[in-house]
Amino acid sequence: MITAWARGLTRHRAGRLLAALAGIALAVALIAALGSFLTASKATMTQRAVRSVAVDWQVQVQPGADANTVLSLIGKMPGTRAALPVGFAHTSAFTASVQGSTQTTGPGMALGLPDGYRSQFPGEIRTLSGSSDGVLLAQQTASNLHAAPGDTIGVRLPGTGLRQVKVDGVIDLPQADSLFQTVGAPSQSQPTAPPDNVVLLPATQFASLTQGAAGVTTQIHVARDDSRLPSDPAAAFTTVTGAAHNLEARSSGAALVGNNVGAALDSARQDALYAQILFLFLGVPGAVLAASLTAAVAAAGGERRRQEQGLLRLRGLRPGQITALAGLEAVLIGLFGGLAGLGIAALTGRLAFGAASFGAGASTWAAWYAAAFVLGTAVAAGAVLIPALRDLRTLTVSDTRKEAGVRSTRTPWWMRYGLDFLLLASSWLIFRASSGNQYALVLAPEGVPSISVSYWAFLGPALLWIGAALLLWRLTLLALAHGRTVLARLARPLTGPLAGTTAAVLSRRRRPLARSVVLLALAVSFAVSTAVFNSTYKQQAEVDARLSNGADVTVTEPPGAQLPPSAASALKTAGVRHIEPLQHRFAYVGSDLQDLYGVRPDTITQATSLQDAYFSGGTAAQLMHQLAQRPDNLLVSTETAKDFQLSPGDTVNLRIQDARTKTLHTVPFHYAGIVKEFPTAPKDSFFVANASYIAKTTGSDAVGAFLLDTGGTRQAQVAAQLTHQLGASATVTDLTQARGTVGTSLTSVDLAGLTRIELAFAVLLAAGAGGLVLALDLAERRRTFAIATVLGAKKRQLRGMVLTEALLLITGGLAGGALIGWALSEMLVKVLTGVFDPPPASLAIPASYLALTTAAALAAVLAAALNGIRRAKRPAVDELRDL
Repeated sequence: MITAWARGLTRHRAGRLLAALAGIALAVALIAALGSFLTASKATMTQRAVRSVAVDWQVQVQPGADANTVLSLIGKMPGTRAALPVGFAHTSAFTASVQGSTQTTGPGMALGLPDGYRSQFPGEIRTLSGSSDGVLLAQQTASNLHAAPGDTIGVRLPGTGLRQVKVDGVIDLPQADSLFQTVGAPSQSQPTAPPDNVVLLPATQFASLTQGAAGVTTQIHVARDDSRLPSDPAAAFTTVTGAAHNLEARSSGAALVGNNVGAALDSARQDALYAQILFLFLGVPGAVLAASLTAAVAAAGGERRRQEQGLLRLRGLRPGQITALAGLEAVLIGLFGGLAGLGIAALTGRLAFGAASFGAGASTWAAWYAAAFVLGTAVAAGAVLIPALRDLRTLTVSDTRKEAGVRSTRTPWWMRYGLDFLLLASSWLIFRASSGNQYALVLAPEGVPSISVSYWAFLGPALLWIGAALLLWRLTLLALAHGRTVLARLARPLTGPLAGTTAAVLSRRRRPLARSVVLLALAVSFAVSTAVFNSTYKQQAEVDARLSNGADVTVTEPPGAQLPPSAASALKTAGVRHIEPLQHRFAYVGSDLQDLYGVRPDTITQATSLQDAYFSGGTAAQLMHQLAQRPDNLLVSTETAKDFQLSPGDTVNLRIQDARTKTLHTVPFHYAGIVKEFPTAPKDSFFVANASYIAKTTGSDAVGAFLLDTGGTRQAQVAAQLTHQLGASATVTDLTQARGTVGTSLTSVDLAGLTRIELAFAVLLAAGAGGLVLALDLAERRRTFAIATVLGAKKRQLRGMVLTEALLLITGGLAGGALIGWALSEMLVKVLTGVFDPPPASLAIPASYLALTTAAALAAVLAAALNGIRRAKRPAVDELRDL
């Protein structure tokens, strides 16, 4: 019997089975793909964090301790790959006599490097000119001294006289911040910037140079074997932090560890949690939607299944046998749908990422695939077997012969209790709480192994999604139940005299139609929210890169350079459309030293972009206009405005160095507004003022940086040309470098891959939600169309009935989905503010993708309608005989 039933299902109910299989396959494929990718991405984050560090540990030998003893202890520790001693000495000045003039700098640092240092730590030093060995001068120091390879400079150390050394090369220190950190000090106590003046010496020459000098210390630079670290960044952070603490404990106070690799993993573990959050925010709804699609497909054939169940009961089958037959259908759908889903996931991984495992390890990949398969079989059981058991328990044989609309006329319980309104109100309250200024979605205290996520913030978008769907369901039911007159009027152009009948049929079948509208709306809202979030994130990543670099290409002059704005003409090369000079000074407000940027308000936007979100108290255009209208206006940070209780128009006295006297003197400004972000400016407090006013009051129009606009193209080529032209006299950076510098592992790996998977599945879900359910619903109503034909309905009128239902479905689904998707996008971007840097001023709308999703849904609904029209053309007698 079971074999015969299975043959009958595949022969006569193939369409229904294939549609349910498609829903299961999408759910399984999405979970397997996203889960495997999430695991692989976490491992990639760990690898990127480790590779970004030049020196894993900087172990500070404490005063009175023996450096060789500490070095021996480190060498015996498990996981140590290399350990080399590095000498550090503070210098009081550098001098150089070049071309008849003598240049003198301020304090700096001298480092003594042992043989083999550059081979063990290749990322710490980058040669710009001259030799890679010997006495190496930092680029900025060489610029300050006007020195080049072959020149002789003087190094003055506390407690000694002036020592002469010959420069062999000029170098750059890419990781100067960590190299010159104060080991053991908290982040807020670290130096705001590395020293400007640095010389690197061979260890023997350093020992000779610093003999008798005060303040000489030793660090042990350590390279660790990071290949055995756990793949998860949080677990890797715990491992390396524990190892560092173990060394400090074993040294009995002789060593203090500057854990650079731990700091990198500390940041990566927060990125990993955000990736996990994005998986839950953006991935789980897709799986839920695919499961709902399967349930809707099964429900579309529910009436036929109940009739078959009643017939089996009339023929004497016991409940256990009927349950076995229903279970057979669930097994077929779950088994083959799950296998198809795993195949789709593997194919997606192979095509998009080069491996079916998405780069994950064999065990985790297999675990995710197995979990997805089990989930698929559970969804199949819930969609097919559980409704069959419920009908078997609650319906009589005579009930199975009635239409669903006749059997159940009561208002759904959630409508009676207003569940949709309750969910929407709860969503709003949770959103208000979770999007407050003091709210942190991810809490990762620096240096603390524990890390936490406030998962209750997920309730806001989740409740909005569910509540909005139920509200749309309510509105659709009410419109179909009480709007028969309007429906008849709308259907008349397509159905003619059968407009009233069409309206009556739609009103009678309002529950299946409302279910189809809601399912399509949810699929569209999933596509909209995912696409808008992805586009907004890409937009803000580009904004962050432009903020950090300043413009397409930026030429930064070294401190002390006195280049006037007219020097921009020397930078005019092929591909450069506009060059904007930007002053950079320092100013005291009270005892607080802050950066001061002088801009030309009328032309600054020709080289860089200023968003309204960067400012408070006016738009970007308004505040730039105020700076132009009143040159002594000043923009300050939020913190400064709060600390000094400033109001618009208040006088702010800044102490700025006068270029003529080299002394600080007071310059009055007037507070005009707040600046939160500005191109090339630091993240903390700074000022923005009119460049002409700064030049007038300080006696110098010297430029700190030139911002070059290349029209968004050829940035790398222009930067390379200027680097060759300027040499070591200035620092040239471009936007492509900034993207790699500011991009976190989340930016460059996870979000791109995550959304690439989701956007593809979102289109499929929208098409499935629009077409599959309608096609099956129309297929189940062949009897209705056949009877209408017998009663005299013409083919044109039947076609109009089908098209009317399709138009209602596509109109309600797309409109409802667009509104829900917009609300979800606004909420997601606000709740996930920590992912964005800086927060967006507005959402980015991916018009092409949304057009593709709309076209896919329209095509699916149209195909389903055409298939229904084709079936309606069959002779009524043949149709009724088959049924």
